[in-house]
Amino acid sequence: MSVFRKQASPQDEPDSKSSLGLRLNVFFFSTFIIFCVIIVRLAVVQFVEGPTLTEVETSRDTKNVPLAALRGVIHAAAGEEIAYSTSVQSLYITLTKEYTAKVTDKATGVTSLTPEARANAFALATKLVEQFNKYGDPNGEKLTVNNVISSMDLNFKKYSGYMARRIKAGLTSKEVAYFMEHKDEFPGLEVVEESNRHYDKDSVAVQTVGYIKPFKSSNSLNIYKNIQNAMKKIDADPGLAYKDDEFVGFDGLELQYQRELRGKNGYQVISVNPQNMAEKVEKVVPPVKGNDLWMTINKNIQMKTEQAITDQISWLHSHAVQGKTHPNAITGYAVAMEVDTGNIVAMASMPDYDTNVWTSGSLPTDVWNRIINNYQNGTINPISSGISGNGLRSVLLMGSTIKPLSVLIGLNEGLFSTSTVYNDTGSTSFGKAGHETKVRNSSGHVYGSMDPARAIEKSSNVFMVDMVGKKLYDKYGNKGIEIWDKYMKEFGLGVSTQSGLPNEFLGQINYTNTKAAGSAQAALVYASFGQQGSYTTLQLAQYASTLANEGIRIKPQLVSKITDPNGNVVKTFGREELDKVTTFDKSFWREIKKGMNSDVSAFSDFPYDFARKTGTSQQQAKGELRDNGVFIAFAPRENPKLAVAVIIPEGGFGSNSAAPVARKIFDAYDWEYGLDGVPKKSLKTADPANGGATNAPAGSTTGN
Repeated sequence: MSVFRKQASPQDEPDSKSSLGLRLNVFFFSTFIIFCVIIVRLAVVQFVEGPTLTEVETSRDTKNVPLAALRGVIHAAAGEEIAYSTSVQSLYITLTKEYTAKVTDKATGVTSLTPEARANAFALATKLVEQFNKYGDPNGEKLTVNNVISSMDLNFKKYSGYMARRIKAGLTSKEVAYFMEHKDEFPGLEVVEESNRHYDKDSVAVQTVGYIKPFKSSNSLNIYKNIQNAMKKIDADPGLAYKDDEFVGFDGLELQYQRELRGKNGYQVISVNPQNMAEKVEKVVPPVKGNDLWMTINKNIQMKTEQAITDQISWLHSHAVQGKTHPNAITGYAVAMEVDTGNIVAMASMPDYDTNVWTSGSLPTDVWNRIINNYQNGTINPISSGISGNGLRSVLLMGSTIKPLSVLIGLNEGLFSTSTVYNDTGSTSFGKAGHETKVRNSSGHVYGSMDPARAIEKSSNVFMVDMVGKKLYDKYGNKGIEIWDKYMKEFGLGVSTQSGLPNEFLGQINYTNTKAAGSAQAALVYASFGQQGSYTTLQLAQYASTLANEGIRIKPQLVSKITDPNGNVVKTFGREELDKVTTFDKSFWREIKKGMNSDVSAFSDFPYDFARKTGTSQQQAKGELRDNGVFIAFAPRENPKLAVAVIIPEGGFGSNSAAPVARKIFDAYDWEYGLDGVPKKSLKTADPANGGATNAPAGSTTGN
């Protein structure tokens, strides 16, 4: 019997082939999917992410180097150039590896220039100094080899490797011609057009105009901190980038209008190597010149105002007033503001200084010591803006200049009427029985029977105490402080004038500190005759303007327009109302204007009827009460054109110290514009050098 092994089923072979085919199909399909993903990804990279990646790649290989724009001009009202820039040619070097090659000491690990690089740098510096001595200004600063080496910054302590370094500014035409002709002999050297800032040698409103400093020295100001942060962004506009050595506004209008005056920087796109050294200039975008400012300040009025303060201070040193001279009156401040427009035609803070000291980029110690106390604007801020002989600054108590507003408040609050008659006995008292505090009129004057207008005219302290301070407390109690404060702020006292000038001081309000005053009643009593609030000269000028405008507070304007480099008007500025008090009756305004009639000898021959109020603010300094002259006025009394405020620390009574300065300001304005709308210079009858003002103000015995 035979035994046979059973063979596999013939159906097994097709199954094996089918499985292999399936695997191949899966493989090819997977490969297809992978290629599709790759193709899609490449498409995304090319068309979607391509621009971004290109920008990133470009940022790795190129750097943007700013080119400073020519700064705009600051004009006075009649077009005089008060701050302006002139073009100068400067020599720059962009370092190449022949000057910066370095080697690391294996023993110490210290990296330094190779001997060859150092030799090349000194050879270049020596050759440059030779040409400077040959073609430069024989009377100019003499640069040494070490000066040039320091400017090259070979160790990158000041600048990145690709940044051009300034070797010399203000090249002569011969130097420019030489370096342009021998450009091939000086690889990396380039003559660049820059600008120098200049200020009028007449020192016109210098603290108002302000000054400039290098950008690298300006990071204490928020505006430049913000700019530095913006420059760090990858997508930042290179035209907005600042150069470290670019001059920028640091105070006054130079700072307030920095963006308008600066224009827009140009820039170079420079390719760099992996060591961050410059290789090639790929692109140049030229800068755009800054816009010009046209101030409202009239140069002639400003100069006469400055001279009036200086002359008056000198006069006070040599002429006895109220039995004594005033040698400690060494500073003075004045602001003249048009009542209808808000235009500031004069803003003087004396003594002043030559702002050109800032244009070199650094101040010698002796120069800084000379200007440290008066380089800022005393009409808006008491810091670094002048100190009297006994240490008083520019923000002082108002004294009797508050009295027109005190009477307005009393009338408006119904504390008395325009027909009220008060008997001034020369003194009064306030406080609890047995603990009264006495208040007297200046020099102990007794004025007898008076209405509110006469109380202002005679500057009666006792009227203000009895009829305003005490009665306001009787009506409102402690809430009287809030009522008083509301009125003060409506007239611009204790709030910003909105002038826009940097570092404007808001004033020193003391009446809210009832503990220091002794009580709320005491605070109101002292406030009623001007002993509880200290304000800037600009605030006082705005306050006087608000009185003239019968309760309408307008913004002080220092710039009338901005024009582009071609003279086209970019922006204009006009009258802006900030507050409008409508609660005062017309009769109240008539009463206080009638009362603003103080006897001031400096105005004895003034051809206009005008409203004025003298003031003598007393403040402690070095252990004694010092008399400070304060004066406000507007003219004419009806249809007023100009408001003026003057402060002379330690000048004595305001009628003797501050008022004569105001007279000369009014005369100067009358000559230029006309207090009646007719400029007297057009009639050619006044003295253009003096505007008809008296040379030596006579001493007055008026006690305020």
